Order: sequence, then C-alpha cells, then structure tokens
Amino acid sequence: MKFPLTEPHQLQQDEAYFYIKEDDHDLKLRFHDYGEIYKRPGLYEQLFYDRLRCSSPKKVCSVLQKVLTENHVETDELRVLDLGAGNGIVGEILQTARVIGVDISKEAYIACVRDRPGVYDAYYVADFCNIDSLTAQELNEWRIDCLTCVAALGFGDIPTKAFATAYNFVKNGGWIAFNIKETFMQESDVSGFSRLIKHLLVTDTLEVHHLERYRHRISIDGRPLFYYVVVGKKEFDISPEILRELECA
Repeated sequence: MKFPLTEPHQLQQDEAYFYIKEDDHDLKLRFHDYGEIYKRPGLYEQLFYDRLRCSSPKKVCSVLQKVLTENHVETDELRVLDLGAGNGIVGEILQTARVIGVDISKEAYIACVRDRPGVYDAYYVADFCNIDSLTAQELNEWRIDCLTCVAALGFGDIPTKAFATAYNFVKNGGWIAFNIKETFMQESDVSGFSRLIKHLLVTDTLEVHHLERYRHRISIDGRPLFYYVVVGKKEFDISPEILRELECA
C-alpha cells in the first residue's frame, strides 16, 4: 500500500486515495470506496487502523460505556442498532450487548461474515432512505434502545434521512452514540446534515450526556483529524417536518 506523494493536503477527507499492488499493477482506490476495500481481506484494518491510527470505534464505545455506567445501565440489557456496521468492528467491541448491524453495502455484510462471524445477532443490508416495510417491522420487533454510528456520518455515506430513520427506531429514553467531523459542528456549515446534528444538540430531542473533541485519526500526510463524540439519551423522534426543513437547506 502506498499514498500519493503530491500535495495530499489539498484533498478533502472523502477525496483521499491510495494505491495497492494487484496483478502486477498499481490499483488506485479512494478511502470511501468501501465496497472495493471490503472485498480484500484485512485491507480496511491495514489502511485505517494500522496506517492512519483510527481510534473512533474504541473511543465512541468507551464513552458510551462510561455514560451507561454513570446512569446505572447494564450493557448486556441493551439492544443496539449499529448503523453503518461495515465489517463488524463496532459490533465486536459491543458483544456484551445484543447488536443488530445494518449497512447499505452488500460487500460490507459479506466482509463481516468473513472477518467477524457471529458478532451481530442480525445484520440487515438496507437503504434507510427507502426502507422496506418488512425490514422496518423486524427492526421494530427488536425494540431497539441504543443507536451507534461510528465514522460514517457527514460525507454522503449515510444521508440525513437515513440517520434520522435509524434514530427514530430507538425508543424514547434509549441511548444514542455517534461521532462527527469537527467541521460539521462549525457555525459556517449550513448543510442539512450539519443542521440536523445542531438541532439534536440544542433542542430537547436529545439529552446530551457527553460531548468531546478528540483525534479521530491522522491524514495521509500526518495531520491529526479531529471529530466530536456525542452520547446522549433520546427524548423524542426527529419529526418529519424538521427533517423536510433540513433536507431543503
């Protein structure tokens, strides 16, 4: 694996790319070409965890555990929906709970079965912007009381509507844990997704218990990339009216 040598600092986080040697030639892959990355065993971990030192799964899960302990909630009592489950890294950390994975990518599901079989009680390949009635019914039957979403928000990988759909599957009084790139928290960002997160933080839709800036990983040229981890208790659903307003922003 090798990174480009020319002006990597000019690339946006979702534009970054790298090369791997395959069939005697260099294959170029973007960091967000998850389907292609998941097809190659170990490549996701080598790229993001070995080379770029991603800390987010452990960080988000440890903060969630801290908040649960402070509120006298046992992890093994939870039914967790892991949105953007990928090949199961968060699910592996949360194995003491009942965890339901969901990802839009079939390649992610195949990689999870290959790399971490059995970490999820169920795994759905589903588009949460257009969820079918059968999947919705089954998810409701799980009685979800916790949502995790790690390193998957804000770049179009999980749209605003998909996150809101997952949020609304969690029962009122359940727990929400996610992380978000620091720039999406800035006042200058008026995108629909950024406005949704700010809406959660400043209204009674989510009771925030922990908000912390931390180093998510390093960039390909060694700069630290900072995210926020957010853990809170869900008070109310995100209303369709609010979602329509934000999507039109």
